[in-house]
Amino acid sequence: MHLSILDQSMIPEGSTPTQALHHTLDLARAADALGYHRYWLAEHHATPSFASPAPEVMVARLSGETSGIRIGSGGVLLPYYSPFKVAETFRVLQALAPGRVDLGIGRGAGASSRDARLLNPHLYTSSDDAFGEQVDAVRAFLGAAGDQGGIMPSVDDTPQVWLLGASPPSAALAGRLGLPYSFAHFGRPELVTEAVQTYRRHFDPRTGGTPRVMVGIGVYCAPTRAEAEHVFASQRLFRHRMSRGDLRPVPPAEVALAQLPGLGEDLLTERTEWPRYLIDSPDEVARQLTAMSEAVGVDEFVVLSTIHDHRARVRSYALLAQACGLRPRDVPRRSALATLQPT
Repeated sequence: MHLSILDQSMIPEGSTPTQALHHTLDLARAADALGYHRYWLAEHHATPSFASPAPEVMVARLSGETSGIRIGSGGVLLPYYSPFKVAETFRVLQALAPGRVDLGIGRGAGASSRDARLLNPHLYTSSDDAFGEQVDAVRAFLGAAGDQGGIMPSVDDTPQVWLLGASPPSAALAGRLGLPYSFAHFGRPELVTEAVQTYRRHFDPRTGGTPRVMVGIGVYCAPTRAEAEHVFASQRLFRHRMSRGDLRPVPPAEVALAQLPGLGEDLLTERTEWPRYLIDSPDEVARQLTAMSEAVGVDEFVVLSTIHDHRARVRSYALLAQACGLRPRDVPRRSALATLQPT
């Protein structure tokens, strides 16, 4: 079971987008040293709580900030872009970091309708078939040899392509295309088992691909469950606000704890087959991940932790890596990880 990280470059209240992007760089360096398998960057547009609308730019920067971890998009929202241009961009990234680049492709919103039209004035609601054709076009352009058809630069290999989704139809499409599939459990936890089963049932071995399932899940780790619940408070209030269209930056835990009692909602008591968020000590979180992997059929988890304090967020990932037995890498750069002493 591989363990990876999804980073939305969230902006903590009291901070700036510039600081949030530098926190992303720091966390990526820490993830590389801790032994995580991948580091993916999300795409969000015109959103006050997230700092990166351009994962491909961040991947380019991370190619020089890391040395062993895979880096990529989680994901590029393909309906907004030309498949040709996406393929060219990721061929450049592959040249910068050979054998380490992933292209996660999604079709989720990631933007308001106004911003979507600004990104692509000719945007229309596409069918699964039309989106599948876009994905196939990207894969064809990625695989073109040399500068055939104007595709540059020449690369010896191609990025690993993943399809991202949060529903059984997206799982079925990934299966028919023979692509690995990443399911956003943190968005639709009630559908994870159905989506994974749908993917495996529809997987077409004639494509030459190998079925592989990744699940994106929220994890909040601290030495004790009480401390984990403390840092998770930021996400509880942030999600409450977000459900009402309030996309302010992520609040501090202390602010959240002061406001949550009067809101009448509690993510800690949410009931789904598998929890939307794992909030506990490192060993208990590792146990729950293992149980979910075995029961649902998950090959890899990509972990998302919306924690206001940057050092607490790095600590959460460090504790999780240690509990899951990740093998640290000998890397040349250091990060906030150097000041932490996970036990």
